[in-house]
Amino acid sequence: MWYDRDIDRVMRRTASRPLPAGRMLPGEALGFGCVLAVGSVAVMGIAVNWVAAELLALTMAFYVFVYTMWLKRRTPQNIVIGGAAGRLPPLIGWAAVTGDVGWGAIALFAIIFFWTPPHFWRCRSTRPTNTPPPHPDAAGGFRRARDQAADAALHPCAVAVTAAPWFLGLAGPVYAAGAGGLSALFTLCAVRVWRDESDRSARQMFAFSLVYLFLIFALLLADHGMGGAR
Repeated sequence: MWYDRDIDRVMRRTASRPLPAGRMLPGEALGFGCVLAVGSVAVMGIAVNWVAAELLALTMAFYVFVYTMWLKRRTPQNIVIGGAAGRLPPLIGWAAVTGDVGWGAIALFAIIFFWTPPHFWRCRSTRPTNTPPPHPDAAGGFRRARDQAADAALHPCAVAVTAAPWFLGLAGPVYAAGAGGLSALFTLCAVRVWRDESDRSARQMFAFSLVYLFLIFALLLADHGMGGAR
């Protein structure tokens, strides 16, 4: 919020945030954020383990310096590269429990990695045209943004990574069947986006993407509870 207060001020969705609305001074926000960042890493390291704490520090540093300060204002691909910060929490949770980062954690990271572009690129940008482009709509128009979202959803790796927990022995047939069905539905949504010229199919894919990710992880939990892991 501290770094983006200038562009947040001109977008309706973010104009009421404390900094652009003038309810907080920039220095106060920066200081408060630094205290929270350092404090949270210290608490994680002392109360859990330092592997998880290091991953937490990496997540925050990547989000601030790589995504916000470097990529966000330069390229509509920022969400693919910089969005990695939003995919690291499964690694942090895995490390908090096990003390290291295994292939299972990487599989969970990959699921969110390939889910992110079709989720974020599905509809029109909400930023004014004179502000830095947050996604392909600003760079190549709404049709291009929708096509790229559909392409990302149909990428072979996007389908394959959902099966990774089963191949790695982290989940059983219940997860495999459920994840396969969800991937098929996501693929159908992407095909409809390709064929439909209106906003309707893109918005439907966005809505399903929310349910999709929730159900993928819910299936993992349910399968584990039923002893499905090998």
